[in-house]
Formats: sequence, C-alpha cells, structure tokens
Amino acid sequence: MNQERASKFLSLVLRHKPEEIGLMLDAEGWADIAQLISLANKKGTPLTRELLIDIVANSDKQRFAIDANGTRIRANQGHSVAVDLKLAPQVPPAQLFHGTASRFVASIREQGLHAGARQHVHLSPDTETATKVGTRHGQPRILVVNAAAMHRDGFVFFMSDNGVWLTNAVPVAYIDFPE
Repeated sequence: MNQERASKFLSLVLRHKPEEIGLMLDAEGWADIAQLISLANKKGTPLTRELLIDIVANSDKQRFAIDANGTRIRANQGHSVAVDLKLAPQVPPAQLFHGTASRFVASIREQGLHAGARQHVHLSPDTETATKVGTRHGQPRILVVNAAAMHRDGFVFFMSDNGVWLTNAVPVAYIDFPE
C-alpha cells in the first residue's frame, strides 16, 4: 500500500469511522497500534508498523502522532467522532487564515465558519497553508480571520500538535473577505 492511500485510510479510521474496522479509540483519540494493524489487515488493508512510522514522520501535513511509548497513534485534529485532544487554550496570532473553495464564500458570508461534522473550525497560521487547503476543494479563496478580536471577545483557540489553529466557530463579523 502506498503512503497516500494508507494516510487516507488512517484519516478515515482515526478521525471519522473507527467502527469501519472495529477499532476502539480512547477518550483522547488514541488507538493501539498493534490492534490497528491487525484489524486493518483483517479487513484487507495491508498496514505495517514501518508504514505507520513513515507516515507520521514524513507526512508534510503531520496529521498523526505516535505516543512517547510508541504503542498508540492518533489524529492530531479533524475528528468527526467525539474525542478530547487535551489541548490547552492558546492566545492566537492577530490574524489567522481559512482556505476554502470559491463556491462556499457566499454561504460563509451569511453564516460564518462552522465546524460542521467536525469538532472545530480549522484555521491556518499563514496564507500558503490556507491556499493548499482551499485548493483541495476547488478554486481557492483565502479568508482572513481577526483572531485577536475574537480572543478579546472571549472566543477560545487551541493549536493542534501539527500547528493547525482550532476554534468552535468564526462569526461573519470577524472575517475579512478579500476580493
């Protein structure tokens, strides 16, 4: 199995549908590596410890982490299943960025940014990362979020282990829509 397919499989079972292979995540989203490999292989997805370690170490998006003991793995963010990543609230930079497809901008202008099926809205620390995110969904548009004002007004921010900023929602009043 190539790294890209394996990474997509890990996103599925560690972020969205662990039940697809009978995997159990703990309250913080961790899965036992030996169990993950065994269940994946039983379901016809060839997975090895070496491949997992390679994905965690070399993925440019750093979506996954292995614990200090080397026995558990989890997704760093992006869950649609309820997990508590035990992230501490952080003071965000003045501005954060949200990459989206142009076809979603009208809806965002009306409703702001909402987590949808996920636990948090994902925000990028720079326009380059936001552009990559937006490109995955179509013609990219980069929205600027006034994170300093949100924080001042009581909104809580977290930063995942791979540098993605997370918050529950971003009301329209805090979003700049560059043309």
